[in-house]
Amino acid sequence: MIQLANYIDGKLVAPIEGRYLDNYEPAKGVVFSKVPESTSADLDVAVEAATRAFPAWAALSIDARSRILLKLADLIEENLEELALCETQDSGKPIKLSRSVDIPRASANFRFFASAIVNFGSEAHIMEGEAVNYTRRGPLGVVGCISPWNLPLYLLSWKIAPALAMGNCVIAKPSELTPYTAFKLSELAIKAGLPPGVLNILHGTGKSVGQAIVDHSKIKAISFTGGTATGRTIGASTSQTFKKVSLELGGKNPNLVFADCDFEEAVKTSVRSAFANQGEICLCGSRIFIERSMYDRFKAEYVSRVQSMKVGDPMQDVQMGALISEAHMYKVLGFIEQAKADGGTVLTGGKRIDGLTGYFVEPTVIEGLDAYCALNQQEVFGPVVSLIPFDTEEEAITWANSTEYGLAATVWTTDLKRAHRVSHALLSGIVWVNCWLLRDLRTPFGGMRNSGVGREGGNEALRFFSEPQNICIKL
Repeated sequence: MIQLANYIDGKLVAPIEGRYLDNYEPAKGVVFSKVPESTSADLDVAVEAATRAFPAWAALSIDARSRILLKLADLIEENLEELALCETQDSGKPIKLSRSVDIPRASANFRFFASAIVNFGSEAHIMEGEAVNYTRRGPLGVVGCISPWNLPLYLLSWKIAPALAMGNCVIAKPSELTPYTAFKLSELAIKAGLPPGVLNILHGTGKSVGQAIVDHSKIKAISFTGGTATGRTIGASTSQTFKKVSLELGGKNPNLVFADCDFEEAVKTSVRSAFANQGEICLCGSRIFIERSMYDRFKAEYVSRVQSMKVGDPMQDVQMGALISEAHMYKVLGFIEQAKADGGTVLTGGKRIDGLTGYFVEPTVIEGLDAYCALNQQEVFGPVVSLIPFDTEEEAITWANSTEYGLAATVWTTDLKRAHRVSHALLSGIVWVNCWLLRDLRTPFGGMRNSGVGREGGNEALRFFSEPQNICIKL
């Protein structure tokens, strides 16, 4: 049995109260590790260490901070195979996805922000003959980074890297469901020579330590990725203290397929965008609106490709692995049953997979539902897709914008004017045209409406983790 540890003040330590949580391997349904159940007592020690480390880390030259982060990026690359194995065991996702996306992206995040901070410029405004005004951006101090279970190291590094690059000290909390790669990151941080107290990683539940991080008076900002309900609670808490907060929340993303699309590319990518990581990505396109003139053709090809997907042991060459937990599996199956009760027809899938001991659900495609039913309004976060035909562009846009979310959308068309027109009309923080999940790390990322507030990535992330100071010098 593997026993994980917190990372506080440069050391791997046990939780003060000695309590641990069971961590299940989703593909087998068995406990394989013990995770610290940290409390506010552990947090106080971590905050004290971070507060003590902050002056020296903030004063360190940009080049020196950059070199340490680049070393951490190198170590992630050097340990890719071990990290991929840890992540797959922890999350149930196919190991080839961990190898090709999650772990390389974690390394890229540290590498990108290590370079971005070197080139991050200030703003200056000249009052001719009178004064020079410039904006200096300094670190906030101690900040909190809370990440979800679906892309464990990928999203944790997405927060930690810009915070450290700007000179902040970090209290990070990974999901208690997928703590293994965060624990491994602790070991790599020690090897990289990160000074004690600069990065602290606390394991535990939101109730035991997550809310305490949000509420701690010495933590100056919170960056959170997760469910909208939790984000709403964090927003309410931070509003009382005017603490800086960035919330990247849920999505119910539309995928609009017009008859003039590149058919092969649209079908292929729409299958991937719906079922990648078992549909457990906030950016997955789970509502597919298809122009009626090509609906039957698209449906037939789409269902055929979904039926050919290989689902099974994530350590093998499969396209889908296990869902994160037994409770989540039954939640997804409950959505499918509700969809059938609402008049939906299951074209393929719809059941738990027999013969596999873990938390496996068949990739599921449903038609016959209106745009306003539960399945098409609520975030399922699983391998379930709804196909809906539309007659006009206006109808497709109305239905696409009908949910409370506004994270991402995809548009398939070869008409350039339509691509711009429809993209501008969609209430989504990011719109992909004829592609999906094609990310340039220099661009800001985030959602509209109940998909969150604030933007992450690029200079926006560096700005979030900094405090602007405007200085006017009279000539």
